[in-house]
Amino acid sequence: MKIGNLDLGEKPIFLAPMEDVTDPSFRFICKEFGADMMYTEFISSDGLIRNAKKSVKKLDIFDYERPIGIQIYGHLMDAMVEAAKIAEEANPELIDINFGCPMKKIARRGAGSGMMNNVPLMVEITDAIVKSVKLPVTVKTRLGYDDDNRNIVDIAERLQDVGIQVLTIHGRTRSQLYKGEADWTLIGEVKKNHRIRIPIIGNGDINSAEKAKIAFDTYNVDAIMVGRASVGRPWIFNEIKYYLQTGETLPHPVLEDIVSLAKRHFLKSVETKGEKGGILEIRRHFVHYFKGLPNFKELRLKLLTSMDVSEILEILEKINQIYRGFRFEF
Repeated sequence: MKIGNLDLGEKPIFLAPMEDVTDPSFRFICKEFGADMMYTEFISSDGLIRNAKKSVKKLDIFDYERPIGIQIYGHLMDAMVEAAKIAEEANPELIDINFGCPMKKIARRGAGSGMMNNVPLMVEITDAIVKSVKLPVTVKTRLGYDDDNRNIVDIAERLQDVGIQVLTIHGRTRSQLYKGEADWTLIGEVKKNHRIRIPIIGNGDINSAEKAKIAFDTYNVDAIMVGRASVGRPWIFNEIKYYLQTGETLPHPVLEDIVSLAKRHFLKSVETKGEKGGILEIRRHFVHYFKGLPNFKELRLKLLTSMDVSEILEILEKINQIYRGFRFEF
């Protein structure tokens, strides 16, 4: 699969951009486990053009993450075009437009998947961005706004015609949010549409190596994107690749492996965000790394309230000692 001059090989696996999750430390870990392509957390176009500190900070990318894309969102033409130019200066491999976020605070303003209620504007903004930057432009979106408007086949053609180089489709409508099961049928319809020449990436409910294989074999997508299933389980990228290559399932990591991983992730978080920011950022990941440990309430509380790096490392080592040999069920 190619995006412009970028060759990602056959059946690449993408890490989905997730707000407050896919920061540099998590991307570092996912890259270790074989993610072929990653994105920044999505960045507000309004925030970028106003030079808002939080938005600008999200432009930070590192050579170990490459290839990487910067994802922007918004609903105003001029702001989106200017934001794309600013993002390009950070030197990613591509610019991705978020037309898929279903959250109310985003969609009700007409941004994210709210743009699916105004397809002409979606196409117009995309066209303007493609013309304003030299990098490849890609789009991430959904099946449609709701069940009465599952119009992704038409949208895919129109976005392709204005020059996007890849389309990622999440198999839900905006109104579904993240409820119910992702419907890959329409993703497959887009892929087999004789008018579609660009690569199609499928996204939604890829939480096992077996489901990844089905996505490739049944729906013929060019790549898959893994999102929520990677949180607390970033080794899923390695599991998927191994299964696709061999047809065999890798054994799940034991607790000692996960504690070691959590330490690396934590220290990288502190390195990239400073002590306070790194500690606050890692907490949501700790919750997922150790979900399912029995009688864990007291240690969990300490892990999620401590503001001292040494103490947190001591707590992690204590978890290792108490639960040594414990095997999680994934």
